[in-house]
Amino acid sequence: MLTGKVALVSGAGKNIGRAIALRLAADGAAVVVNGRSDAAALEAVVGEISAAGGSAMAALADVSQPEAVAAMVTAAEARFGGVDILVSNAGLRRQTPFLQMELAEWREILSVALDGAFLLARAVAPLMVARGGGAIVGMSGVSTHLGVPNRCHVSSSKAGLEGLMRALAIELAPHRITCNCVAPGSIDTARGAAAGVRPGKLEGGIPLGRRGSVEDIAATVRHLVGPEGAYITGQTIHVNGGVFLT
Repeated sequence: MLTGKVALVSGAGKNIGRAIALRLAADGAAVVVNGRSDAAALEAVVGEISAAGGSAMAALADVSQPEAVAAMVTAAEARFGGVDILVSNAGLRRQTPFLQMELAEWREILSVALDGAFLLARAVAPLMVARGGGAIVGMSGVSTHLGVPNRCHVSSSKAGLEGLMRALAIELAPHRITCNCVAPGSIDTARGAAAGVRPGKLEGGIPLGRRGSVEDIAATVRHLVGPEGAYITGQTIHVNGGVFLT
């Protein structure tokens, strides 16, 4: 169980982030439900957690902005006393051919998935140190390992995220803070228009014969951040039905 723990989940208003927030709350954690624009979606997740007897707060903040991250973490500390678990799930999906990609779009994608993960980890790590340990999980993706067209910025941001988690795993290990990535494969989620169609490599020939569910990903995150995952650090855990084998 996660009773007494406090989790901050970015990008938690829908899909995988929502499922992670609900799973951690169901196992006893108080949850900071973060998103950058859809306040109603965040409040809906908080409502679900509260209705089930859990504790949660909505935190509207753009994780690419240092001041917004600092204010959110300060609010979480004031409300719950600190942070023990960080799940960096926030990210933007775009599909743009490399030869048509502008630097502004490249920077926008990296600012959320990679800069955001750095800013969040930097803000919560001191709280974890003060509380005697913690767990950080970054949400990567299998397309970074397979290589797909029109998403070089997304793939680069996730590759950087995996490198960040490996480096932090070593640096924060003396403080009993584990740092890992989860790399989902093709997951049954609602995709926004900007995300485009699912890459073909992720759709054909999944050995287990189905897309993954958001609950599949939430279960993996739950394992990593709980006592069962206390000896796992610096890893990228692939949850993809056999599409990519490490």
